[in-house]
Amino acid sequence: MPIKNDVVLSKLRDELECLRLELESKEKLLNEQAQTLSHFKKIYGQSSIVAQIGIWECTLPEEELTWSDYVYDIFELPRGAPLNRAETLTCYTESSRQELQKRRSGAIAERSGFTLEAEIRTFRGNKRWIRITASIECQGDMPVRIFGMKQDITDQKALFDRIVYLAEYDQMTGLANKSQFHLKLASALEYASIDSTSGFLLLIDLDGFKNINDDYGHLAGDECIKVMGERLNTINHVGNSIFRIGGDEFAVITSNCYDKEATEKLAQNIIDRLCEDVIFDDQKLRLGASVGIARISGSSASSVFINADAALYSAKADGKATFRCYQTGMESRPSRIEF
Repeated sequence: MPIKNDVVLSKLRDELECLRLELESKEKLLNEQAQTLSHFKKIYGQSSIVAQIGIWECTLPEEELTWSDYVYDIFELPRGAPLNRAETLTCYTESSRQELQKRRSGAIAERSGFTLEAEIRTFRGNKRWIRITASIECQGDMPVRIFGMKQDITDQKALFDRIVYLAEYDQMTGLANKSQFHLKLASALEYASIDSTSGFLLLIDLDGFKNINDDYGHLAGDECIKVMGERLNTINHVGNSIFRIGGDEFAVITSNCYDKEATEKLAQNIIDRLCEDVIFDDQKLRLGASVGIARISGSSASSVFINADAALYSAKADGKATFRCYQTGMESRPSRIEF
């Protein structure tokens, strides 16, 4: 009997040893997996920061919100802080909040997703732009979760806006440039073709600018251009558009509420204002301005431009510092400005 018991005990010891070894092996595997998971979590966290992307989810219909660390960083909220969706929505500007709610409701109703660029004010009051992507998870046909990514695109947005600005505006004066002038004139002409009223084009050329450049240098010339741009802005009326279309050439496209008398009054105001001295290095620089006016009508924008340029040529020929309205038969000239 003792021999039999010894055999049973020996067998139990062997089984226990096998279990112990198996447990050690599984424990080792779990530790390795935990280390691997921790490593990948660290890599994800670092990659998330580099890519400026965080993960978020919100349960439905409970509206319980969860953010990854980087989303907390985007909104400048301490990591792990309790989240309230209604409170986070206050960070969005009014227009972005309305669009987000619209897109979100539509995605939930249609079991789809959306992408949105939104403007926010962080919990510390800083302005940022984020790109939101969202998808809907369903159980059966019931939406139970909305989730996705939030990316900080503030720098991208600033760069894009800068590129657009450089493409559309003159860097020296901040006025719209020649490419925008072409678009606006074509648009105004199209509007005039379907409306009984039309605006006017005023071409403005500075008198004496070349002498300023020659006598005082290009820095003085640049200062004069900047000042003239500022002055044009101060006397401009709402609805009119101002452009710098050449070295010392500017243009104004009036709204269609301007009649000939109001346009002539505007032209005289422009001349009076631009003829005032410009102070540069304690010196008074004297410039003038001539203006050519043409009604925005006819078959092409180029013909409107040619008419205004002919009127400008007439104003300069009549002694400068004056304006002329285009009349049939006015002598045209080779323009310094390409249209």
